[in-house]
Amino acid sequence: MALNLLRTKSIEQSLADTDEPEYQLKKSLTALDLTVFGIGVIIGAGIFTLTGRAAHNLAGPAVVLSFVVAAIGCGLAALCYAEFASTVPVSGSAYTFSYAALGEIFAWIIGWDLVLECFMASSVVAQGWSAYFTTFLDQLTGQPDGAHVLPEAIGYGGTIDLMAVLLVVVLGTLMIIGIKESMRVNLVLVSLKLFIVLFVIVAGIQFVKSSNWSPFIPPNGPQPLDMPQANSVMTQPLMQWLIGLEPSSYGLVGVFSGAALVFFAYIGFDIVATTAEEAKNPKRDLPIGIIASLIICTILYCAVSLVVTGMVSYEDITQSAALANAFAFHGKTWMAVIISAGAVAGLTTVVLTMLIGSTRIIFAMSRDNLLPVGLAKVHPKFRTPYIIGIIVTVICALVAGLTPVGVLEEMVNIGTLSAFVLVSISVIVLRHKRPDLQRPFRVPAVHVIGTLAAVVCFYLMLNLAVETWLRFLVWLVIGFIIYFAYSHSHSRVLTHKALHPDIVAQMDAGHLTPPENRG
Repeated sequence: MALNLLRTKSIEQSLADTDEPEYQLKKSLTALDLTVFGIGVIIGAGIFTLTGRAAHNLAGPAVVLSFVVAAIGCGLAALCYAEFASTVPVSGSAYTFSYAALGEIFAWIIGWDLVLECFMASSVVAQGWSAYFTTFLDQLTGQPDGAHVLPEAIGYGGTIDLMAVLLVVVLGTLMIIGIKESMRVNLVLVSLKLFIVLFVIVAGIQFVKSSNWSPFIPPNGPQPLDMPQANSVMTQPLMQWLIGLEPSSYGLVGVFSGAALVFFAYIGFDIVATTAEEAKNPKRDLPIGIIASLIICTILYCAVSLVVTGMVSYEDITQSAALANAFAFHGKTWMAVIISAGAVAGLTTVVLTMLIGSTRIIFAMSRDNLLPVGLAKVHPKFRTPYIIGIIVTVICALVAGLTPVGVLEEMVNIGTLSAFVLVSISVIVLRHKRPDLQRPFRVPAVHVIGTLAAVVCFYLMLNLAVETWLRFLVWLVIGFIIYFAYSHSHSRVLTHKALHPDIVAQMDAGHLTPPENRG
């Protein structure tokens, strides 16, 4: 049983699968497309919605250090992703990488975690989009405080968030029509979003007061009373609970807890890897797209967080729409309107990118028959996995419309961080198992970088709330039930079903070891 759980899928088999006509995706993305794609998802919910919450509840002005800590963890993991993506340019990202290096059970776990990441991120960000869209409409129409254009029952936080549902449906349709068409829309919206972020930095500098940065790292103390479930064990970071500390915020504890929260702001470069099969020159363009998007966004994040905490004391920063409200705090409502408009555009690109990422991960798992292989068929005209696209759109629309606001945000982080840990380990393992592979991009000092990446990302996981860990364990249990009920016995690596003819020929010639004989 142990050996069956650790059976691997060869790199050659993964690459050959991409040539099967029934499951072949259209190659149309350049390095610029991939960089814009990464920026499109990275700059979004984190900068527009999480900056205020992390500063107010956890880190104070030192939220900029939280962004730096999160960026270090992401940067180390990004190097590992870049090596894998250039070596194995196949849809599925960390799922595909861990299948080759660690074995099927780890591939399933990581694929299941990535599905969680993308599903929850699409839905949560759609809710954030709805909040900013509602604010934007109210600002445009001059609504008094507390009044809204949209009825409360169908607005943000209502019985059903209709705007969030409509956004997911429209973007899901665009995604199914074609990846290149999606990228054209993404390019326009990302350009607008970058303008707004730069506008916040440049326009906000004039309102900065250095006194708002003092103390830069507020002393450690009880969690703010207006924080949801303040001073509750369930909202306490797991690390604090394990060592028996009382729930607290600020100080160095707050910096690392803030890093675990704002980590959400960086998810995106890993989603770039899910489009590997659609890149024109993946061995060159994927590393560029992954690393460039992360560097650009880190610089912008640090600048924005410094400006916003300098404009408004961390104690007075609002936990939603922090950027727009920072300008409203200084009486510049017209600037707040511009920022709200930019946030609407910015969050749109995040939802679109996450929808694309989730379909590509499920596509890879279905093509391996860990999920029903029939789901992986691509549209004869659009060359996109349309069946998966429809399913993903419907599920995300329902979750976005019906899930209470703020319930599942940290679930995105824990799913992503667990993927980063396994990818960082996998890149080391594959160096030993397949030293013969051509690696256009190689992680320098791979044993040091890979180990550091795994340690940092796991430490950030420990700084997530206890309730997040409990939900994550429930998600894993559901995943294991599906795996042992279906995936383990239907895996194409086990059954050889519909293997590409070239792979079958190589096995017959003795050039590849049959999957059931691999350790």
